[in-house]
Amino acid sequence: MKDFPSCFGENGVQIADSSSSSSSSSSSSSITKAAQNLVTCVYQCRLHSQLSFIVLTWTKHLMGQALSLQIQNSTNQSLCKLDIKPWLFSKKKGSKIFDVHSTKMEIHWDLTNAKFGCGPEPEEGFFVAVVFNRELIFFIGDSPSEASKKTAAVSTAAAVFVARREHVFGKKLYSAKAQFSERGETHNVSIECDTSGGLKEPSLVIRIDSKTAMQIKRLKWKFRGNDRIVVDGIPVEVMWDVHNWLFGNSGALSSAVFMFQTHKSSGSHTQSSSSSSSSLLNSSSSSSSSSSSYCQQQIKDSKLQGLDFSLILYAWRNE
Repeated sequence: MKDFPSCFGENGVQIADSSSSSSSSSSSSSITKAAQNLVTCVYQCRLHSQLSFIVLTWTKHLMGQALSLQIQNSTNQSLCKLDIKPWLFSKKKGSKIFDVHSTKMEIHWDLTNAKFGCGPEPEEGFFVAVVFNRELIFFIGDSPSEASKKTAAVSTAAAVFVARREHVFGKKLYSAKAQFSERGETHNVSIECDTSGGLKEPSLVIRIDSKTAMQIKRLKWKFRGNDRIVVDGIPVEVMWDVHNWLFGNSGALSSAVFMFQTHKSSGSHTQSSSSSSSSLLNSSSSSSSSSSSYCQQQIKDSKLQGLDFSLILYAWRNE
């Protein structure tokens, strides 16, 4: 698989260089603030034995919530796409039929009674389902009986949740939730890093359910790196790039990139990937985009190397 789905591209998350004009910085700031209300999830499935990906993006706008669902093949080609625009102008319930590989693809959704928290994803009262060749290949939500009645499809092997990208904002504390295994618990992931006030020796602390899992001292010398923690008995590779927090424009929004990647096994492929992680994340390049591109490439490679789940967090520092 040469290219992973493009949902992990850099659109909407670039920040202005320190040399940019104030107007450019203001525009970029508006974009990044909007980015916090966007979550992208990627699921792996097979269509006629061909590896494919279901890319689900939830967005929160001033006009309401929006949903985009795209199905792509392993070469990054879009097979079909559904966009449910901000709900003030769009139906919250419906279905759409596409022709994919000369076979009927149906997408069904019901968000009429969806309830939301502070983020863009619904927490309850909804479902989204995908039917291919009269088989239910994808379902999320808490209304399986309604989905079953609506689709009249035969349940088959479920799509596998393989990656998630999320934007989080804060001053020194950034939080997210993650389920590192299909049947594991959902954990609270918190990243704490105080880079304000000209601290000589800022440190980085990552906690899982309030328990310290990793601490990096002398961060100015280790602003990029990787380490391994264990969650639910599963090895999780943690990669970080906090260069912009430490050396970026103090008057603008600054982002750091974190990736949590689980391993199915500790075989030779995993060791090779870990070695590559170390060399790339500790390179001399100083741009955050290079780190993000590295994370994207790691996700692409991981699906060939027996790795399981990837979580990317773009942590934006508010001054």
